[in-house]
Amino acid sequence: MQKKPIPGEDLKDSLKAAARDRLHRFFLADGDVRGALVHGTRLVQEMRNNHDLGLLETLILGHAYMGALLVASSLKGEDRVALKIDCSGPVGGLVAEANAYGEVRGYLKKVPIPVTKPLEDFNLSPFFGAGLISLTRYLHDAKQPFTGQVALQYGNIAQDLAHYYLTSEQIPTAFSLSVKFTPEGEVAGAGGLFLQVMPDAADATAAELEKIVYALPSLGEVCADGSDIDAFLQTHFADLNPVLLDKPRVTFFCRCRQEEVARILGMLPIEELKDIRDNGPFPVELRCHHCNTVYPFSREDVQALYRTRGGSE
Repeated sequence: MQKKPIPGEDLKDSLKAAARDRLHRFFLADGDVRGALVHGTRLVQEMRNNHDLGLLETLILGHAYMGALLVASSLKGEDRVALKIDCSGPVGGLVAEANAYGEVRGYLKKVPIPVTKPLEDFNLSPFFGAGLISLTRYLHDAKQPFTGQVALQYGNIAQDLAHYYLTSEQIPTAFSLSVKFTPEGEVAGAGGLFLQVMPDAADATAAELEKIVYALPSLGEVCADGSDIDAFLQTHFADLNPVLLDKPRVTFFCRCRQEEVARILGMLPIEELKDIRDNGPFPVELRCHHCNTVYPFSREDVQALYRTRGGSE
């Protein structure tokens, strides 16, 4: 993967911004509620920069990235999860993958998203239309991945993820996803919250949690103004005795490599490889959908792949 440098930013600024992106995991009400809050400002900025996204595209894919990280907050080891939406609206669909290491990647199926009139608000429902939302868990010790899916109900990733958990897994769950922009349209802050009520939790706990969540400020604004996230959790969830567990780093990262992409290119039918070698155009460029990194291959590279396949001069 190659990350594009963000214009006007030096290495020190970049490292400081990246260090603030973390997944804060916690328990509430003596373990009756588990939660996670993701500070994702930097990773959404990098996602936007690498994928060359506009404001609307950044908002939607940024929500998906943070949603995937929150779903992955309970994973361990080599486990990973893929959030996928297929829909009839202008978005067309999206994919966001996150793993237990806090790495997230993904893409929109249509860029730019077709817009026929100026946006009046951030109601994204018209851009999704009818469709399906699915979660696929790739667990290291499982023989095969597990996928669950439900119909989109809201055209809002946070609400549709909550609906997925309630419908598919019968677990009351709340999500909040927020990206704040500057007046110039730059990403100022991005954050997301995940709360899940355990089966034996008292009704009073769920009622108190609901009251607290409705009173929370925008997480995009919280992450934009430099608030201490641990202090934020202790303050706003004080009545439910928060226990902060850990806060591992999260990042926009894709494990694609030149060698892996070359292997995919080399799997083309040998006659196609020969045609590419002979006719180009060069460099041949292959793009990773998940991070938008472009991998160039020269005539000599293609010739080497052709010979590996047993092709003659």
